[in-house]
Amino acid sequence: MEGKDFIKVTPDPLSVEEITKMVTSPTSGAISLFIGTTRNNFDDKEVVCLEYEAYIPMAEKQIQIICRDVRTKWNVENIAVFHRLGVVPVTESSVIIAVSAPHRHPSLESVQYCIDTLKTTVPIWKKEMFADGEGTWKENKECQWRKT
Repeated sequence: MEGKDFIKVTPDPLSVEEITKMVTSPTSGAISLFIGTTRNNFDDKEVVCLEYEAYIPMAEKQIQIICRDVRTKWNVENIAVFHRLGVVPVTESSVIIAVSAPHRHPSLESVQYCIDTLKTTVPIWKKEMFADGEGTWKENKECQWRKT
């Protein structure tokens, strides 16, 4: 099945509706979404926002590889992977992944693969900002480049 990949790493707020519309197709019977949002707590501390940084060309290239891999594993049509940079307040979306496919199983499985692989391979860094004014850069425990 031939489809399109929509990839964006941006400081702009993300829109579930916009991304869903991008992957919608008359030949697909399923659209699965993952929406990662900023929560208001971590380790009993109040989180006020997250801050993300990335080298955009490298991040987008790695996301393209994820999309290519999805297409080799599942019969999907359209894939959208959007990640926000900069300050992301509590309840707002940091990442949205949408995949359309003829059937639900490939759509659901590929969305999980996308977020899990993004977390382990895409060089995007996150800083948690706390209500007490502290900020902590978070190392993703899943990252393949993480020191052991």
